Parts: sequence; structure tokens; C-alpha cells
Amino acid sequence: MAKILNVAGLVVGLSALVVQFALTIPASMEAGRSIAGSVIHYFSYFTILTNILVVFVHLAALSGAPRFFGQAWVRAGVAVSILLVTIVYWQLLSALWQPEGLLLICDIALHYIAPAIYLVWWLTGGTDGSLSWRHLPLWLAYPLIYVAYVLVRAPIAGEVPYYFLDTGLNGWPSVLVYLAAILLTFAFLGRLAMLADRLIAGGKPARKSDAIAPTRTAS
Repeated sequence: MAKILNVAGLVVGLSALVVQFALTIPASMEAGRSIAGSVIHYFSYFTILTNILVVFVHLAALSGAPRFFGQAWVRAGVAVSILLVTIVYWQLLSALWQPEGLLLICDIALHYIAPAIYLVWWLTGGTDGSLSWRHLPLWLAYPLIYVAYVLVRAPIAGEVPYYFLDTGLNGWPSVLVYLAAILLTFAFLGRLAMLADRLIAGGKPARKSDAIAPTRTAS
């Protein structure tokens, strides 16, 4: 079952990312961006970046490479991140646009189907009881670095990927409130991941070496 989920997640995630890229670049160039600017624009979305991480974890579970993505704490961090993608999209973004055709399929795949497959796999085969509080700062580094990148790039590019990060539109106080809420949600999900990891592992912590060594997924 774990192998089936990994294959399904890899196929769904990679296909959706490729199709989304093929649809986004021409539309972005029509909007006035250069080819390079369009590629940067595509990779500036947290949804895209996190789904790429999901694909890497599925690939590592199937082939053993990249080894970094075979580590239990990395798998868990990606689980927290992709769940945040679904929650934020559902709560803040889904009502703002009505995609059609392939865009709608990609939208559903990247925000709901790929996350669901990954989370089911992680809960059934990607945990080992090795998670602890020391992993939370490592997980939080990902959204913090992303936010820093977006805010630094904003005055240069004249745009942000998400409206709630637009200081010109909302003002700094509103943006900071949004960020605080999202980061607190991320931390809460991280704590839930630790509890789920320990519960699934039967309350027995993994050996210390297991926390840093790549783990294999049973097929």
C-alpha cells in the first residue's frame, strides 16, 4: 500500500506541476513578464514549492534518492507544510478565483489530491517515532525563509504571490497579523505531527540514529 501511495503521489504531483508550468508560463508572458520573470513567478508560490518537496519525498521513498528527503523529520516537515497549503488555500484563496479546464484539474490536484495522498502515506508508512520539539524550528525555517524571500522580492518585482502578503494593499499591521496566524497554525500542525508520530509508533521513541538516517518505506 505504501508503494502504491508513493507512486500515485509521484504521478499526480509531478503531472500537475508540469501541466501548471505549461499553462502558467505563456499566460505570465502575455501579462508582460519575460521568460525568466515568468519562471521566477511560477516558483514564487508556496504551493508550487511545497508540492515539489512532496514529489521529492515520494521519489526518495521509492528509490532511496535524494537521501535528504528520506529522513523522518524531513518527511514530517513536508507533511506539515503541505497540510498548511490545503488549509490556507481553502480558508483564504479558494473563493477568489474560479479556474476552468486544466487549470481546475491542476488546482484540485495541487491543493487537495496530492496533499491527501501524501498525508495518508505519511500517517501509514512515513513515521517512525523519532520526532521531537527540536525539529519544530527546522520546520518553521521553511515558511520563514519563504516569507522573507517574498517580502524582499516584492518591491523589486512589484508583486506578491498572495494578497495577504501585500503590504501596499493591506498595510504592515494586517500582513503581520496574517503571518502570525499562519505561523502559529504551522507550529500547531507541527505539534500534532509529533503527537501523531509518537502515537503511530506505539509511544516508543525511535533510536537516536533513526532521527537522522534515511528510513525505508515498506512496499
